[in-house]
Amino acid sequence: VVTPELSLVGYPPRDLVFKSQFVPKCLQALDYLAGEIREVPLLVGYVDHHHPTKPGKPFRNAAAWLEDGQIRHRIWKTLLPTYDVFDERRYFEPGSASEPIVWKGHRIGVTICEDIWTEDFLKRPFYDRDPVEELSAKGIDLLLNLSASPFHLGKPLLRRAMIGGIARKAKVPVVYCNSIGANDQLVFDGHSLVASANGRISAQLPGFTEACRVIDPFSPAENDVPLDSADAEQLYQALVLGVRDYVTKSGFSSVCLGLSGGIDSALTAAIAADALGPENVRGLTMPSPYSSRGSVDDSFALAKNLGIRCDEVPIRNAFEAVKGTMGPIFEGKPEDVTEENMQARLRGLMLMSLSNKENHLLLTTGNKSELAVGYCTIYGDMCGGLAVISDLPKVKVYEVCRWINREREIIPWNTIDKPPSAELRPDQKDQDTLPPYEILDGILELYVEHQLSADEIISRGYEEATVRWVQRRVDFNEWKRHQAAPGLRVTSKAFGIGRRMPIVQRFVG
Repeated sequence: VVTPELSLVGYPPRDLVFKSQFVPKCLQALDYLAGEIREVPLLVGYVDHHHPTKPGKPFRNAAAWLEDGQIRHRIWKTLLPTYDVFDERRYFEPGSASEPIVWKGHRIGVTICEDIWTEDFLKRPFYDRDPVEELSAKGIDLLLNLSASPFHLGKPLLRRAMIGGIARKAKVPVVYCNSIGANDQLVFDGHSLVASANGRISAQLPGFTEACRVIDPFSPAENDVPLDSADAEQLYQALVLGVRDYVTKSGFSSVCLGLSGGIDSALTAAIAADALGPENVRGLTMPSPYSSRGSVDDSFALAKNLGIRCDEVPIRNAFEAVKGTMGPIFEGKPEDVTEENMQARLRGLMLMSLSNKENHLLLTTGNKSELAVGYCTIYGDMCGGLAVISDLPKVKVYEVCRWINREREIIPWNTIDKPPSAELRPDQKDQDTLPPYEILDGILELYVEHQLSADEIISRGYEEATVRWVQRRVDFNEWKRHQAAPGLRVTSKAFGIGRRMPIVQRFVG
């Protein structure tokens, strides 16, 4: 029986490992588990101590082979990732070369996650060792990998190609067991699989749901088992899983959010209703003097389709009261973005009040495109405990919503088809301030995810003035993103722990 990486404690445990009783309790649980195992071995991930007197980090990322009531073998992770969302060298000491485990006439190599991410499948080699090659040189006929590989768009296909290539190169079957569930910003999609020695994918477990299957790794495969879902479906499933685990693991049972009649809040509400049940989702629509009646109607139509409760709480009177209070200070100054932000912050106040009174977790509804260029109001629409779609570019928001509506209207088509607007001033449209989203998202992908310079992006055919405007807005709004709610990661480079930019800096490139 094979389980994922660090399955006893969850990945990543981060600074929990420094708590005095965390690792001892992990080892206590491991001993108990070993005592329960009989003739069928269990391979389980856990945190081990490093040597008490030798130099190095205090812990090991480890796996234990449990059999006949004992811990028969301990395997230590060799390659420790320290890039993007990974920071394992902060905690763990790398292991030395492991030995094959002999069991029932088979020689089995055991690896842990990054140990199989060799230079053949990376843009550049990160490591000067290859644990798979080392095990192959000692003679193995089966390779096992315990993994906690977080999801991003394209990752399931990348893993299939990588593991199939490893199987062909090593000429042995590969059994890959990946985590399922979400921890903070990271969503683990499962998609565990088996590759035959010829590199064909002979078994694929489903994604985004717990699964267990008995397999024969030595059964040959002539054709690849297909992947079970398309991009839009994977994005939706990842976000549903992320919301469900984040909310429940945080101790909440319900959420609230603002419903503007726009596509972002509609998608967030649909995800939340699927993740938690419609009875556990509460919406507020909060029209201002600039809100159209159509937006309010769209909010109620969405709520009806989803089966969630929605209440109308107008902010007109509160908005006029705040303007009146600040009037003497602002005398002689024209209305500008200040009055727009007042409306957003009043909505945040109403939502936080509902959150406090009824113990809901407040969800923010902004997308990645807006967050990137700061097209959002701090302490306004950024209020909340989880930014559900903050790593989903606006173009992808539309794709996922159309996928949701593939069989029937769940998100009102009027919400999808109308031009996006914050409705904070008369006749406002997003494109009054922002480039068209198709252009903006293309530039952001190159600048944020691929980290290209402005000149390199311009050479791809984008207009120079637009590229430099986007670059300035992304760089300037770092301070705002540092105060944003944590967001669920679904692209290869999300804002958050995987992108650590200084707030105070002047580099332009």
